[in-house]
Amino acid sequence: MACCFCFSSSSPCPFPLNPTPSLKPHIQNPTKLRPSTPLFSSSSFSDPVVIQLAESLEDSLSGSSSPPSLPLQKLRDSSSLSLLSKSWPSSKDEPFRFTDTSFLKKSPIRPVSAPFPASHPAIPSPLNDPDALFANLAVIDGVIVPSLSNLSSLPNGVFVGSAADAPESLSKRVLELIAGFPDGDLFWDLNGIGAPDVAVVYVPAGCRVETPLHLGFFSLEGTEDGLNGLPVSNPRALVLVEEGGEIGIVEEYSGGDDVDEVKRYWANSVMEIVIGEGAKVRHSYIQRQSASAAHIKWTFVRQGASSTYEVVETSTGGKLSRHNLHIQQLGPETVTEISTFHLSGSNQTQDLHSRLVLDHPRGYSRQLHKCIVTHSSGQAVFDGNIKVNRYAQQTDAGQLTRSLLLVPRATVNIKPNLQIIADDVKCSHGAAISDLEQDQLFYFQTRGVDLQTARNALIFSFGADVTGRLPFKSIQKRVESHVRDLLAARGAVQ
Repeated sequence: MACCFCFSSSSPCPFPLNPTPSLKPHIQNPTKLRPSTPLFSSSSFSDPVVIQLAESLEDSLSGSSSPPSLPLQKLRDSSSLSLLSKSWPSSKDEPFRFTDTSFLKKSPIRPVSAPFPASHPAIPSPLNDPDALFANLAVIDGVIVPSLSNLSSLPNGVFVGSAADAPESLSKRVLELIAGFPDGDLFWDLNGIGAPDVAVVYVPAGCRVETPLHLGFFSLEGTEDGLNGLPVSNPRALVLVEEGGEIGIVEEYSGGDDVDEVKRYWANSVMEIVIGEGAKVRHSYIQRQSASAAHIKWTFVRQGASSTYEVVETSTGGKLSRHNLHIQQLGPETVTEISTFHLSGSNQTQDLHSRLVLDHPRGYSRQLHKCIVTHSSGQAVFDGNIKVNRYAQQTDAGQLTRSLLLVPRATVNIKPNLQIIADDVKCSHGAAISDLEQDQLFYFQTRGVDLQTARNALIFSFGADVTGRLPFKSIQKRVESHVRDLLAARGAVQ
C-alpha cells in the first residue's frame, strides 16, 4: 500500500440521528421540518440555523400550484431526512478547514421570491452566446424558463426539460438515479430540499448530439446592501447519457455582465451526471457570478465501463466559490480528464474539492489545476483526492496543481492527494506555488520585450493553458476576454 499526501478525519458525527420512535412522525411526512415535532425538541440536533433555513425553503415551495413530480418528491424526502444529521460546517471540519462559510451563516438568508416574468428587463435574452448555434436551456433562480430556451436543434429521442415533463419511462429512470449519493454535505441536502425543479438532460443509447447544449443558470434576484436578506436559489440538473451516447454540455452561471457587479445572492447548485458504457460527455463549467455573491456547487459523476468524461472549469466570480467534484468509476477502462482555472481577487475565495474513485482496471485520469491570486486578501484552495482501490490494477493517473501569486500575502492552500492500494499502477502528482519566474521575465527582456509586456504575456498564458481546452471556440474566446477584463480591472495586467 502506498499513500502520498494523505490526510483524513475520522471523528464520529457529533449530531447522530436519533433512532427512537419519535422519528416516525417525520417519516410519515418527511418534507416537513417542524420544530414542534418530538424529534426537534430533543438535544440531538443543536444547529437551529440549519433547521430554520430548511423550513424557509420548504415554505417557499409549499404554495406551488402543482404537486412536485415523483423524482422531485423523492429528492426532497431523502434530503430532509439526511439533513437531520448535518450541522453548519466550520473550520474544525477538515473539508472546510480553509474555507470560511460563516458569513453565509450570519447573513439573513431567505429563499428567492416567486420567479420573475420572462419579460423582466434584467434577464439576458438569450442566455447563451448569440454568435454560437447552441441548443439552450435557460434556468432563472432555479426555475426553467421555456420562453428563453431553444431546443429545436436537438435530435429525436433527446429530452431536455423539466423532470415533471419527462416521458413516463424516463421519469422512472430519473426516479431510480436521483439522490443516489450518500456522501453529500449540508449544502447538497439544502439543494435537495429547496430545488423548485430538476432539469433533465437525456441522451438515448447510440445517439451522438452534434449541437452543444448550453445550460444557462442566471441569478436574477439579489440585493446591494444585504438589508433585504441574502436570497438563495437551488438549481438542480440531472444528465443521463445511455450506452454509446455522446454530448457536449456548457454549464454557465452568471448574475450580471459587469466585472464590478456588487449584487449579493447565493446560488447553491447541484448537477448529477450518469454516463453509460462507452458514452462520452464533454463538460464545460463556467462560473462568473457577481464578486459579492456566494456560489456553492456539487457535481457528482458516475462513469460506466469504457466511458469518457472531460470537464474544463473556469471560475472567476463570487466572494465565496466552492466546487465539490466527485467522480465514481463504475467499470474498467474509463477515461477522466479534469482541467480547472481559478482567478481570485480582493476578498475572494476560490475552492475546488475533487475526488476521483477508481475501482476497476485500466482506468486513465489526468487532472490539471491552475489558479491566479491577484490580491493580498484573495485566497485559493485545492483539495484533490485520487483513490486507486485494490482492483483498479494498471491504472494510469496523473495530477498537477500550479498556483501563481502576484502580490505579497496572497494565500493558496493546496493538498494533492493520491491514495493507492493497487500494486500495478502508474501514478504521479506535482505541485508548485510561485510568483512570476524572474528568469522567464529576463528571457523576454533579452529579446527586446519590455517588462510589463512580458508580465502580461506570462499571466495570460498561465490561464490559457486551461481556457484553451474549452472545446467550443466561441465559448473559449468569450471566457478568455472575460478573464482579460478582470485581470485589467484588478491591476494585474496593463
